[in-house]
Amino acid sequence: MQTTVETAEQLGLTADEFERIKSVMGRTPNFTELSMYSVMWSEHCSYKNSIVWLKTLPREGDRLLVKAGEENAGLVDIGDGLACVFKIESHNHPSAIEPFQGAATGVGGIHRDIFTMGARPIAALNSLRFGNINDKKNQHLLKGVVHGISHYGNCFGVPTVGGEVYFENCYSTNPLVNAMSVGIVKVGQTVSATSYGEGNPVFIVGSATGKDGIGGASFASADITEESAQDLPAVQVGDPFQEKKLLEACLELIQTGALVGMQDMGAAGITCSTSEMSAKGEHGMKIDLEKVPTRQENMKGWEMLLSESQERMLIVVIKGREQEVLDVFEKWDLHAEQIGVVTKEPNLKFYMNGELEADLPTDSMVLGGGAPQYHRAYVEPAYFEKIKAFDIHKIADVVDAKFVAERLIQIPNIASKRWIYNQYDSMVGTANASTNAPSDASIVSVKGTKKALALTTDCNSRYVYANPFVGGQIAVAEAARNIVCSGGEPVAITNCLNFGNPYDPEVYYQFVYAIKGMSESCKKFNTPVTGGNVSFYNQSPDGPVYPTPTIGMLGVLDNMDATRTTLNFKNDGDLIYLVGRSYNDISSSEYLHKLIGIEFSPAPHFNLEEEAQLQKAITKLIKAGLIESAHDVSEGGLFTTLLEKAMVNGLGFDVTTNKIFRKDAYLFGESQSRVVVSVKPANKEKFEALLHGLVDATEQSVRYEKIGTVKGESIAIDGENWGDVKTWKNKYDTAIEKHFEA
Repeated sequence: MQTTVETAEQLGLTADEFERIKSVMGRTPNFTELSMYSVMWSEHCSYKNSIVWLKTLPREGDRLLVKAGEENAGLVDIGDGLACVFKIESHNHPSAIEPFQGAATGVGGIHRDIFTMGARPIAALNSLRFGNINDKKNQHLLKGVVHGISHYGNCFGVPTVGGEVYFENCYSTNPLVNAMSVGIVKVGQTVSATSYGEGNPVFIVGSATGKDGIGGASFASADITEESAQDLPAVQVGDPFQEKKLLEACLELIQTGALVGMQDMGAAGITCSTSEMSAKGEHGMKIDLEKVPTRQENMKGWEMLLSESQERMLIVVIKGREQEVLDVFEKWDLHAEQIGVVTKEPNLKFYMNGELEADLPTDSMVLGGGAPQYHRAYVEPAYFEKIKAFDIHKIADVVDAKFVAERLIQIPNIASKRWIYNQYDSMVGTANASTNAPSDASIVSVKGTKKALALTTDCNSRYVYANPFVGGQIAVAEAARNIVCSGGEPVAITNCLNFGNPYDPEVYYQFVYAIKGMSESCKKFNTPVTGGNVSFYNQSPDGPVYPTPTIGMLGVLDNMDATRTTLNFKNDGDLIYLVGRSYNDISSSEYLHKLIGIEFSPAPHFNLEEEAQLQKAITKLIKAGLIESAHDVSEGGLFTTLLEKAMVNGLGFDVTTNKIFRKDAYLFGESQSRVVVSVKPANKEKFEALLHGLVDATEQSVRYEKIGTVKGESIAIDGENWGDVKTWKNKYDTAIEKHFEA
């Protein structure tokens, strides 16, 4: 079939890109070849609109064993001869159309990224965004996504140990579903996604190939409209039991030493895996498509090449050791078919029953090869003027703080997410009970060592919307703060950058400045970026979603027994301190946005140096054994933090507010860099002396104030009895569930 510029545009390519492809190939591509370029040059696969800015993120660190983008996921040395493999990715568009399978296959795909490198996944996290919870469509999306995540994770046997869920109107048509997987591997036993050695056999292993997911990468690189439901073939179908078998078979195969390289088949399927492995190994491949096991009869060559059927791997094996591969996969009752060989000539040649279907230069499709890289225009968003006009003095201070607090803790963004996390199995598989004690980050012990991983996903997208630079800084800083408050050392991040249409200069401004903010924070906390993904086109006819650069952070506790810190009050009579500086600030708070109804206000106060000094102070306090608990102040402000500390053991508190500040700002404001700790009375002097002692040539003083005591089973604010913790906990726990009972 002769292709034209119109064919290219129908496949999602531009006229310029069509001309570029013709120049690279030295001829006009046929339909199959053009279809392959359309997926590999889509935003989802090529990062063509983002790579120039992604390269500015810090990507080097002492613990990093590979640089960002070199492998399927980040690889970080955690000591004791072990490494952690981790990554976060989005499955937003598929989840918007078919929430169960969209979320389920997102989980399956991210786990494959981990075990294709030879690591065994031990934990999963997620970051989810939905529209107004009262809307029936959003409830349908939420139910489907949560069911999909829980079904795949529970059946696959990897615990879901943490995550976050937000509800904002801008996500109504376009929910965000970001999934993170974390695995452990011995240093030196990883597998690379490469291909080399002329004559080495190429196998496809795992499930058969079907028509599901065809064009999924292109589908993920376009805005969602009312017609998107017609794109259902672009949503993949997952089978977690099949993936469990594939995991065990791949890990067993690695131990034989017969592998040259391995790559999972995610976006763009055979096209992506063959091109990326060949480009990395600077070789080519000759592939016979009729040998690919298929689920449907008479599949065309281009359908096989673009299919995103799940639970498949492409592997290259040392010639002469084919039988070892066949034996392993036969044991696990999985397909293992040789479909080609490695060639010295750096071209990918795909045949169907002896006829050449496509002949492409190996590196012309991949990132850093022939794929285009664009510098997009950006301009400050017009809505910034409304933000600049915000004046706190025009907002009356709270009169009935208790009434406000009761409403605040039932807002879905703040209230308990137990309706969601109760559907996840946090204990299945390889994690142990350490994952379930309450702390700011999720803690997973590393078997056979004293170590533990501290894991978190964080991003308050309303902060990023208000100020992309500061919001980007805060996303990284809060992740680091959560790990520090849990007794860990922040080590590295993976990110999932969810934004609207990059061709919109205001959206691209949000993207650029969020990247700049993230970069500043990553440098400050020494948490280099190991990889992740970019998800553009999260946009409906109503406009783009909030800019949402989700941060997945890895931290390490070298001795879990010595430093692990939980968030809850421990003993009646313990002293309660607020560490960090308070401000008269209600900007972008849940209180201001949801209860007062102010949509446009600045990001909450944040100073990067202040944050760094706070985290150093908390780390020193934990190592000195001077605090009983630590919990950072985030959504909902100080009162929510106190309540969350109280509810775990039913221990109440008696707190006095600081009259220097507005009461709403002090109790409900979300200014950053604050942590609530509890201290045994016997440690009071040592605690305060340590904080005073932080003033030296390299460290600034960290403010703190004693605000009350852990007391009984009730809550008292400024001498007023606000009732018992149990009553508050019931309101907090049942708020989301009530939306589904109505």
